[in-house]
Amino acid sequence: MAQHKTKCLIIGSGPAGYTAAIYASRANLDPILYQGMQPGGQLTTTTEVENFPGYPKGITGPELMDDLRKQAIRFNADIRTGMVVKVNFEKRPFIAELENGDTVEADTVIIATGATAKYLGLPDEDKYKGMGVSACATCDGFFYRKRTVAVVGGGDTACEEALYLSGIANKVYLIVRKPALRASKIMQKRVLEKENITVLFNCNTVGLFGEDAVEGAKIVENKGTENEQVFDIAIDGFFLAIGHKPNTEVFKPYIELDEAGFIITHNNTTATNIPGIFAAGDVADPRYRQGISAAGSGCRAAIDAERFLMEHEE
Repeated sequence: MAQHKTKCLIIGSGPAGYTAAIYASRANLDPILYQGMQPGGQLTTTTEVENFPGYPKGITGPELMDDLRKQAIRFNADIRTGMVVKVNFEKRPFIAELENGDTVEADTVIIATGATAKYLGLPDEDKYKGMGVSACATCDGFFYRKRTVAVVGGGDTACEEALYLSGIANKVYLIVRKPALRASKIMQKRVLEKENITVLFNCNTVGLFGEDAVEGAKIVENKGTENEQVFDIAIDGFFLAIGHKPNTEVFKPYIELDEAGFIITHNNTTATNIPGIFAAGDVADPRYRQGISAAGSGCRAAIDAERFLMEHEE
């Protein structure tokens, strides 16, 4: 078991982690970044990214993340494969323990572990991921211009996604497993009044089908009752809007979280409740969840870490 030391430990990759590594490296913080279970983050599961500035012709998610990674390495960021499984944030220097037993002693920490989209758990979701299945309408909605899509969920997020897609697609199904929407009254009103949105209440998706991509969904209405019936809807895209789970479990004993588990930052900075620990990207962002906003917060976190170290020079 090895012991390592750094001025700045970055936990997690993706746009936030890699951008933090670029800025921290240029500030001579000699950061160590651990990539976690999914190097590159959620964007590595996205086939085409067309809304990240600087790529006018678009780029695949894996290619984009590889570009950011290479840029961080160019400035001598120490990027390592590994998963932080335990931390001790009681005092500085902070301690992080890796799955292989190694430990890292860090003067500052940037948490960029992201958030994982919740799925229904259908085998077909994995089968068609990137081929019609998406958890981000803002990211992928453009590909379904004048086509037919479905959104799963009944809360504000689902209604927002359905309304957004209704301005792009010809038709939107909103699949709601309960007899009513959970969204705010104003969101309910907007959805129900939108001509090209059809709400399917008391419905569960039990499967997807298609040759090379999603072509339809199998729906069960009034599941488990005497009125149960099964039917298919023809769709080109299937969007999950049932929430995200922030990857914050390991930090719970120390870091202040909101009721959904997202890290709370303070005073319009990336600072957490513990001085010297910062959060960037989707792990602290239940609202936007975009690659570019994550990258921006990674920049801010590295600058915050640099300034913290300058103010606490011994």
